[in-house]
Amino acid sequence: MNTFTGDHDDPSPLTDPRSARGAKVSPAMSSLDGSRPFGVHMRMAWWKGIVVILALPLVLAVSQLGLYLVAGLIEGNPFASELTPLKLLAANLSTGITALLALLLIGRFAKVPWRTVLSAPRRFDRRRLVIYFLGSLVIVGVVMAIVGVTASQAIGWTNFAVTGTTVGILLVVVLTTPIQATGEEIILRGAIFPAAGTWFRAVRPAFITGLVVSSLIFALLHGSTDPVLFGYYLFFSVCVAVMGLITRGLEAAIAFHTANNLVVTTLNSLFAEGGAVAVERSAGEAGVSHCCFPPRRASVLSSWFGCVRARAVRQSGPKFTHEITCR
Repeated sequence: MNTFTGDHDDPSPLTDPRSARGAKVSPAMSSLDGSRPFGVHMRMAWWKGIVVILALPLVLAVSQLGLYLVAGLIEGNPFASELTPLKLLAANLSTGITALLALLLIGRFAKVPWRTVLSAPRRFDRRRLVIYFLGSLVIVGVVMAIVGVTASQAIGWTNFAVTGTTVGILLVVVLTTPIQATGEEIILRGAIFPAAGTWFRAVRPAFITGLVVSSLIFALLHGSTDPVLFGYYLFFSVCVAVMGLITRGLEAAIAFHTANNLVVTTLNSLFAEGGAVAVERSAGEAGVSHCCFPPRRASVLSSWFGCVRARAVRQSGPKFTHEITCR
């Protein structure tokens, strides 16, 4: 079955009433269409879509800036760009807070259960999330090891050191990166994507609109003025959106996003000479190191896509044509 026309090999109350096991489909589900692919599976008034698209990035930016400045004031240097443990914690928690708002807005505006932001028409699968995460962790770890061996000088992974600051950053990374990565996926791919797609009834224009709008906002929110970095963020966002289309949920995207951020931020903190992690996204900062990242990330995504797709075929047979991944 074509990816854009939905998949009925995974029955749910939205696509097959028999799978509801006697449960009645509530009026709230009238805004859902189980025959449409994930990302364009819900509808709301056009103006509500605009509110979602404008409100969520604004809340995220304001909350991140506010908490970041508070953390800086506590540390005595509010305008420093380096990520200290407290500033990293502030940034990650603000993303989680905005994600909660996204769930509330979509539930209110589209009149759908908040769980449909995470997956539809099937239910969110925690087991699938764990499997995808472990697979992503291995793949990202191997690729980053290759990068470290072949281009350690170019990317600045030369001075290994562990201090109290390093330990603090690592604790924040382990405890809050899942919140940050999950939050971004909910905000961008779970809320903004369908909010933009709701302007069109036809599936393909709806998907393309959601893809363009969510990817541009994702890149803009990362605040890079370097064209290479901006292009990388666009590339990453497109990949993650396609993951959702193929897997019909956010598990694969959340898993890869989390694994990617865990591995990369951990390595950056270990090679930060024992201090805070430098964040440079201005024009000209991409340099050699970032020019070599997209091809390697592309190889990661290609490998992961093959693994996920193969697993999908094994589980659902030859008719099942969904599943992919990226951060």
